[in-house]
Amino acid sequence: MKLALTRHTLLLSLLFFLSQLTFAQSPAETTFRITPLHPVEELREEALKAEPPHESGRFRRPELVELIKLDPTIKLDIRYATDNNFMSTPLYSQARAFLQRPAAQALLRAHRALRKQGYGLLIHDGYRPWFVTKMFWEATPDDKKIFVADPAKGSRHNRGCAVDLTLYDLKTGEAVEMPSGYDEMTKRAYADYPGGMDEQRDRRAILRRAMEKEGFKVNPEEWWHFDYKDWEKYPIMNVKFEDLGK
Repeated sequence: MKLALTRHTLLLSLLFFLSQLTFAQSPAETTFRITPLHPVEELREEALKAEPPHESGRFRRPELVELIKLDPTIKLDIRYATDNNFMSTPLYSQARAFLQRPAAQALLRAHRALRKQGYGLLIHDGYRPWFVTKMFWEATPDDKKIFVADPAKGSRHNRGCAVDLTLYDLKTGEAVEMPSGYDEMTKRAYADYPGGMDEQRDRRAILRRAMEKEGFKVNPEEWWHFDYKDWEKYPIMNVKFEDLGK
């Protein structure tokens, strides 16, 4: 009986070890989620009533461009227009992605250059109205606020000069595996995270090189987040997607 228990214990330990090893090598398929600190609808109501921070100085006139109108082979997976996101509720009324024109044109060049390596760009988010940034901040626990922008300063997404994206395989049309899932609030999301599988890190590096060549800079805490070089030249915006025209 004692021998049987020992074997059973060893088997359970081995299975646990293998499950942990698999988790360490491959990102979970499920979406990373938090429990918002306050009810989402309450956060939305308060954020819509609030005003973005006042900014002084001279800024370029915003000219947001819808990305898929530049090239329909740029794919969209706008998580914030669905409940498949870390807040578990739709934040956007429309599944659209915009960037300021120079940033959009730079992204297009990166997208077309990646074709030679068998990849295209899949966009999760671009311009983000300021009120959504405020919702993220108020909903997120303090120990995870490193992954969200402070609305008192505004986000580079609010300026139309930040993009969240990944690669998709031209042969399959499917998103590739990276060292972490999108919006995962763990160290696996870090741009220089050393774990995961070799092919995941290689694809992350391919994405980063293509974007940096066109004037974008990766966010150290989020491999998928890239800021365009001239972001500080644009104002914080709080325009809803439905008010941006068709």
